[in-house]
Parts: sequence; C-alpha cells; structure tokens
Amino acid sequence: MKIIVIGAAGTIGKAIVERLGQRHDIVTAGRGSGEQQVAIDDYASVQALFARTGPVDGVVVAAGGLHLGPFAEMTPEQFRIGLDSKLMGQVHVALAAQHALNDGGSITLTSGIDAYHAIRHGANAMAVNLGLEGFVAGAALDLKRGVRINLVAPTVLTESVPLYGHLFPGFESADGKRVALAYQRSVDGPETGKVYRVY
Repeated sequence: MKIIVIGAAGTIGKAIVERLGQRHDIVTAGRGSGEQQVAIDDYASVQALFARTGPVDGVVVAAGGLHLGPFAEMTPEQFRIGLDSKLMGQVHVALAAQHALNDGGSITLTSGIDAYHAIRHGANAMAVNLGLEGFVAGAALDLKRGVRINLVAPTVLTESVPLYGHLFPGFESADGKRVALAYQRSVDGPETGKVYRVY
C-alpha cells in the first residue's frame, strides 16, 4: 500500500517510517522536510499535498505543535498554538484524506498520554489531545467507502526523555519502535474509531 507519513522526520515519525516501510510504499512529508512539504495548519496546503500524491491507501500524522507552560501565565494566543496546529492540523488532514484515500484506506492521528494523565504545564496539551479523541470517535461513524480512522496516544518516548522527561515524573517511557507498532496496528488492522494507548 502507499502510505503518507506526515511528520516523518520527527522522533515518532522516523520509527513509523521504519516500521511501515517494511511492508508499504512510504511517502514522507513535513513542513520543511521529506519528499513532500505540507503545513497541516493550512487546509489548502493539505489539499495540495493529496493533489500531488494522487490516490493513496493511508495517511499517518505524527505532527503538530502544542504550548507547554504555566496556566497562570498562559495567554489566549499561546493556547491557540495547540488548537491551530495539533488539533485543527490533524482535523485538516482527516477532512481532506476522506476524499483522497482509496476505498478501505486509513487515517491515523496522534494524541498523547497526557490526554488521560494530567501533567504540569499541560492544560493546552490535555485539551487538544482529548479533543482529538472525540473527533476520531465522531468521524469514524460518518466515514464512507470503508475508510477508517484511529488515534495513537503514546506515553513519553524514551528517545525524548532528555527533553521532556521532567514533565512526566514517574511515567514509564516507551521506545519509538514499540510506539510504531500501534501505528502499524491502525494502518494494517481492521478497526476504526479506536484509541491505541501505548504506556
């Protein structure tokens, strides 16, 4: 199958490409890297991506920014970072992909463990990640032509502990290879509307 991986140059993205590339033809994409460039916070850019690639069998999104910071100092503009980038960016991909995918294709989005376990400075992250979970549950009921949509919610990656580990005290990390298995389950499996939590 032909699968687009958006955010392919990131820590999770690289692991996804390695895992899915064993069985599928991968098109790497990102804002400033990969075979295709796309800005997911711009719906026209997302539509243009699918116009360039032609019909594909799946799209995986491991991209999108969030704001992490003390709530007492947070501004509306900072809170919108996660809404515009990670939430609406992935919604943009799903909205465009439903028309661009081949019959039976799949959409796989990404949230995070902080959707279920609050972390300090994570009000924006938790709101966005829970919003994505609700979006996937609702969209799965309406998709046509056998198109499926799922969500992967990973814990902090082992590879990212030096950068983000201080935000996840007491959390067990998971390496990229193990997290990538959840994306393979979404792409190659039969389920839709599911959240694959990787602890």
